[in-house]
Amino acid sequence: MSIDSLADWEGLRGAARVARMTLDLLERNVRPGVTTGELDAIAAALFAAKGARSAPTLVYGFPGTVLVSINDEIVHGVPGPRRIRAGDLVSLDVTVEKNGYIADAARSLVVPPRSGKASRLVACAEAAFAAALPVARAGVPVNEIGRAVEREVRRRGFFVIAELTGHGVGRTIHEPPAVPNRFDPRQTDVLTEGLVLTIEPMVSVGSTRYVEAGDGWTLRTLDGSLAAHHEHTIVITSEAPVVLTNMAA
Repeated sequence: MSIDSLADWEGLRGAARVARMTLDLLERNVRPGVTTGELDAIAAALFAAKGARSAPTLVYGFPGTVLVSINDEIVHGVPGPRRIRAGDLVSLDVTVEKNGYIADAARSLVVPPRSGKASRLVACAEAAFAAALPVARAGVPVNEIGRAVEREVRRRGFFVIAELTGHGVGRTIHEPPAVPNRFDPRQTDVLTEGLVLTIEPMVSVGSTRYVEAGDGWTLRTLDGSLAAHHEHTIVITSEAPVVLTNMAA
């Protein structure tokens, strides 16, 4: 969507605020022994308290409130009885619907004791997101975001998951345009003032490809290598983008 009014700004900020609060709360509760289902219940309680709903559940029938992916799971991990262990790389992905507006954000973290490789991979996803922000301005081709992401990921010795992308967002989860994490000459869209989208580097230690797990939701790296994910919902302007899901909760 593109923001057309003050009401749009207020609606998106409301959804984004809940997404940020949920990620902060989940991160505080990630520890050895907790199950992904217990984390999901924590998120569900906060959503209920804030008058929010799970957009993946509403739009796609996802069997949970939030997405929790571990180690070689890139995205769309289904919450359940799996217990988090020391050293796990955990990716938390929260997509909030509130009052008809949707905001999407994700972060990865490593449960202590942290391995150097896992920590570097998480830092890579964060740095790739940061590298893309300066080019995310009105009038710039969308594929310049992917160029910036992939350049930073390669510089750090890791790999972009080639076919997983960011996307427009706001009224539903996945709206145009697709926002590749690599330069894709097929993507010819140009960023416009007020456009709402996600930038979300999904990176791995080894493979650039993914496979779908038997649950029909979870996407894993093809070679079983670690993966990390960092995402925010942003609004394009003629200057620096507004990072909605990174604003103070």
